[in-house]
Amino acid sequence: MNDADKYITALHRAKEFHQAAVQSTSETRFAVANRYLRKALRTLDSAESDGADNPHHEEFIISRVRLLVSLAYSESEAKGIRNGIHILNQAQPLIDAATGDHKTRLSGIARTQHGVILALFGQHQSAIEKFTSAIALLDQPSSMEAEHRVLLPRCLLNRALAYIALGKPAAARRDLYRCMILSEQDDIPMLAAKATHNLGMLALRINEIPTALQYYEDTHARYRQFIPQLLPKIKMDQGEALLAAGLVEEAAKYLDESLPELRRNRTAHYLAEAEILRASAALVQGDSAMARNLTASAERRLLRRGNLSWAAIAALTRLRADVYVALENGRIGRNLQRRAIELAGRLAELKLVDETAAARSLAVRVALRRNDVELAESELARIPRPRQITPIDHRMLLRLCRAELAVAQGDRRRALAQARAGLAELGRIRDRMGGLDLVSGTAVHGRALGELAIRLVLASDGDRVHAGRLFSWLERTRAQSYRYQPQPPIADPLLAERVTDYRLLSKELQQARLEGRNPGETASRHAALQREITRLGWQSSLWGSPTPIAGLAEVARCLGDRAMVSFAVSDGHAVAVVIVGGRARLVRLGPIPEIMAAARELHADLDALAPDHLPAPLVAVIAGSANRRAERLDEKLLRPLAHLLADRELVIIPTGALYAVAWGALPSIHGRPFTVAPSATAWLAAERPEGTEQPDTDRAANAAAGQGGDDPGRVVLISGPDLLGAAGEVAGLQTHHPDATVLTGRQATVASVLTALDGAGLAHVAAHGAHEPENAMFSRLELTDGSLFAHETARLRRAPERVVLATCELALTRIRPGDEALGFAGALLASGSRTVIAATSKVGDQAAFETMAEFHRLLAQGRPPAAALAEAIAPEPLRRPFVCLGSGN
Repeated sequence: MNDADKYITALHRAKEFHQAAVQSTSETRFAVANRYLRKALRTLDSAESDGADNPHHEEFIISRVRLLVSLAYSESEAKGIRNGIHILNQAQPLIDAATGDHKTRLSGIARTQHGVILALFGQHQSAIEKFTSAIALLDQPSSMEAEHRVLLPRCLLNRALAYIALGKPAAARRDLYRCMILSEQDDIPMLAAKATHNLGMLALRINEIPTALQYYEDTHARYRQFIPQLLPKIKMDQGEALLAAGLVEEAAKYLDESLPELRRNRTAHYLAEAEILRASAALVQGDSAMARNLTASAERRLLRRGNLSWAAIAALTRLRADVYVALENGRIGRNLQRRAIELAGRLAELKLVDETAAARSLAVRVALRRNDVELAESELARIPRPRQITPIDHRMLLRLCRAELAVAQGDRRRALAQARAGLAELGRIRDRMGGLDLVSGTAVHGRALGELAIRLVLASDGDRVHAGRLFSWLERTRAQSYRYQPQPPIADPLLAERVTDYRLLSKELQQARLEGRNPGETASRHAALQREITRLGWQSSLWGSPTPIAGLAEVARCLGDRAMVSFAVSDGHAVAVVIVGGRARLVRLGPIPEIMAAARELHADLDALAPDHLPAPLVAVIAGSANRRAERLDEKLLRPLAHLLADRELVIIPTGALYAVAWGALPSIHGRPFTVAPSATAWLAAERPEGTEQPDTDRAANAAAGQGGDDPGRVVLISGPDLLGAAGEVAGLQTHHPDATVLTGRQATVASVLTALDGAGLAHVAAHGAHEPENAMFSRLELTDGSLFAHETARLRRAPERVVLATCELALTRIRPGDEALGFAGALLASGSRTVIAATSKVGDQAAFETMAEFHRLLAQGRPPAAALAEAIAPEPLRRPFVCLGSGN
């Protein structure tokens, strides 16, 4: 082989090794990439011996520089920043030896990589300077060769990331849009995918969470096609967005899925970032031990790599865990205070603005618990105003610190003003959410502020607490997702297709379980599809427009002769605000653990009592137990209010486990009309649904499209499959509603039922169903062709005025922080249904049949739903655990 062939062969082999290294780097196998790159460099060394006399000398320089630049990055990932910068420095003499366009381009490549490494280790301002100088070199006419046209958009992409980290969203957006234009123009799909990913990151930083989730969903699809090795990273970022939205359990699932993949790939930085995020989720879930373990692991890994910025962020998350535990148990040492202040200093040196503020906020809370008000005031004064990109949980923590300092200084008014301002700020973020579960999730960030406000009001005047003021704060802090008037849904063909697929897969999964087969892959696809449907629902449109919080005078006027009881919990004790006769009064009840235990025990007894054909001796035993527990719950919740309530009709606003109470089973309510609502604001909106009329033109268009149409007198009777007595029940109800639309047997499909429900005046549904506590918006009714899910009813054009769910326990809800109640009945109420009748416990077919027959007879006579239901359940309240939800009218 002559020298020319030798040189060409060496260059070719080096290029092959380089391509293999690039592939390994994209798969985050940095040690493997290092080996390939060093092989490539040795290959060039073995061939090039004649220096400048070599006719391929320029090619050797270009190839060597590109190899060293790649090696600098993979060495940084594997061994730390010093190794990477040292290798980049080795490339500089070679760049200086290049000529013309080659020198310009190689300089641009090296500076870009230098910026990437600096940004990787948190040195974002220095990184931007490198990227900017690189862009000046790389911004050449589009006539350059295809392999070089990728350089400029890649540099823009990386500079945008650094801008995001520094809190400069406008500059980041400009770079990302230009990167996207260049990538699509030159057909570089992988870069376009990464630009989409970074646009999602930018949206998240400025608290535009639905936009972020939409970009992430788009990125997920692009990565699946072009860069599957980055799927764990996008899953991690989706988890971060869900954390910001307050959907902690959902975030934990995403992060738990990404962590094993990142460990297998040995992606040190991404793995550490995911551990920190999972630790944050664990903190909200109350698992401080998990949070500590994860952050300690992340910090060690990051320190080994020399990544001081992210190591400090890991330390901050661990500090949060330690502070929350100390605040909970009251054991707060001086060392914790010192740690918080020292970490704040370290974060400030690293120019991590929001993280520094968070550390100082933790120091403030610790100092206040140690009664060091002066130090707390000093640290709080050093925290700057939040920036546009300051995370919402950091904003709420700062508000909490200001409020707690005001309390320590005896300024209760200022403390409540901070709580009010913080909850209003949180509300503005909630207003931009799409999907009912996303709207409800944000409440977790305001939980501490709300609890502080309630505690302050209760403690303000001893036993002479201003009940009206407490009522106002309860309305400001609970069930905010029910304050929204839903927007008209936007048709989404992809969402509709996925829901159909999910329905079919649900039937397949159910069949496999009935036959005792291992569902295996079907169960995995089912879970993945459920998450995709949920994500698509978040993106479809804003959930709705907010309505004002109800005022006491307005509620009192609307109540008339009725009484409202609003239950709340503070410092482990229950209280009730009773509104009657135009006034609000406070009644302190008792320790909440006893009350909640009685509620859970009663619910368990009613479930056990539900089957139709239990032996009489067993019925007697269970009924005796249920009666005793109902008596105990009545004694703790309602008898202390008897002097105020007299025999009035009731509106009950529950809290926590009280949502699952079959109120008609309590002796004080036997035969008394009552309704249950998530809040007084929600009840008032259902009682007087203003502004919900549709224009006649819309009605005509819907009728022409074959929809049910808005007719407050239209009745729909529906029976699902495999429900004993259901068909007979519906046939019997026709005597009370002779003009009703009836859907039974094969007619009761999901599509036909949704069409019939849309705009109906009264809808009665007798079908099997189930409440899904893990994902309440997938609570379901079983129809002929599969399940009808709660999230589908939540996007009806117009919810039915009154709905009767004649079987099962579809009044049950999943209670999130802030008494945000989600479930099948809750989805109907939040979507605009005025009244929903449903069971809080299991109910037998015979009991359901008898209750519904009597209920509809009374309804047809003109009795309001709440009154009709009270009379229908009175003969057997323990076996007829139905409640009236919403308005009651």
